[in-house]
Amino acid sequence: MAFDLIIRGGSLPDGRVADIGISGETIAAIEPRLDAPAGRIIDATGDLVSAPFVDPHFHMDATLSYGIPRINASGTLLEGISLWGELKKVMTFEEVRDRALAYCDWAVSMGLLAIRTHVDTCDDRLLGVEALLEVRKLVAPYIDLQLVAFPQDGLYRDPTARQNTIRALDMGVDVVGGIPHFERTMADGRRSVTELCEIAAERGLPVDMHCDETDDPLSRHIEQLAYETQRLGLHGRVAGSHLTSMHSMDNYYVSKLLPLIAEAGVSAIPNPLINIMLQGRHDTFPKRRGLTRVKEMQALGIRVGWGQDCVLDPWYSLGTADMLDVAFMGLHVAQMSSPADMHRCFEMVTTVNAEIMGLGHLGLAVGKRASLVVLDAGNAVEAVRLRPDRLYVVSRGKVVAERGKRDTALSIPGRPASINRRHHL
Repeated sequence: MAFDLIIRGGSLPDGRVADIGISGETIAAIEPRLDAPAGRIIDATGDLVSAPFVDPHFHMDATLSYGIPRINASGTLLEGISLWGELKKVMTFEEVRDRALAYCDWAVSMGLLAIRTHVDTCDDRLLGVEALLEVRKLVAPYIDLQLVAFPQDGLYRDPTARQNTIRALDMGVDVVGGIPHFERTMADGRRSVTELCEIAAERGLPVDMHCDETDDPLSRHIEQLAYETQRLGLHGRVAGSHLTSMHSMDNYYVSKLLPLIAEAGVSAIPNPLINIMLQGRHDTFPKRRGLTRVKEMQALGIRVGWGQDCVLDPWYSLGTADMLDVAFMGLHVAQMSSPADMHRCFEMVTTVNAEIMGLGHLGLAVGKRASLVVLDAGNAVEAVRLRPDRLYVVSRGKVVAERGKRDTALSIPGRPASINRRHHL
């Protein structure tokens, strides 16, 4: 059997060393050795070959806009929302489209081949929605891009948010979003969760809701989200993003809450880079850290994946489109320091995030789509530790990005002439 592409001798995340044979857009074989002709052979000996990186939580309509029209001086979530409101008034369709396309190019270079982005529907023009629908079409040959209808200013708090969210879904947006903790009252927040879940159920769509992105332990809309998931039979189609209030909640209440989330099959998407920056801003000391209870949820079988959230926008002044940066920060803040935990952090930005987004066609298995990444690392833990170069990025069977391996040899007096920096420094 001839292949279009063979990735030769790579180390897989599960520890195997194998050749991967690709025919067309599909992984056709994974064997210890493939002795077959191929249109191209990539030598991945000593390198990690992984499923692509996946980001289940991003804001692409705002990305790469840092400093327009001003900088977030306080560094808070609420000033970021206010600043985004100013930016919405002056941005153009072309600006949103071009910034998003630039980010997608950057993402591909980092092996990030699937992104779920929230797009603001609190804009009567729905300019961001139109721009990202075009972007979704343009990047479809190499990125799975999902759009979430996101009423940033509140489904009820903004006078036209509800009708515009419906319009966005009618235009072809993929997922129903919400922000219940930003409504005027807790009661309105609960009602918004109910109505948005009902809309999703009627349309057969997934739900991905910003939930309780606050330090207030009384913000408990995740409980309502789990209830509506059960009531409406949305199991496996719902995610709660951020969930930062959980780090301030009473432990007894959490002991009731987490089994409800697990029973409903709701996934959790913490965003460690951004919430470490935004949360706890009103604290003196001790300062709370903005991360939900990751290990506790995983212990109950709740699906938890890391999200990027923001890159160079009103909420976050940094970012590189590298999901390994996200995993690295998450590892530290969640204190996931054991080898098994560190390996799990790698899975959280690859296979787990793909599951959360319903992307069953991604993964390193025969019959899956031939989208993968070759990294200059020996294994998954080393990849998280070093955030190494992406040597090759393959999407739908085609090499879409590549860079040569750097010379990492050092010469140190009194030591052997060649020391591999990757493994020893």
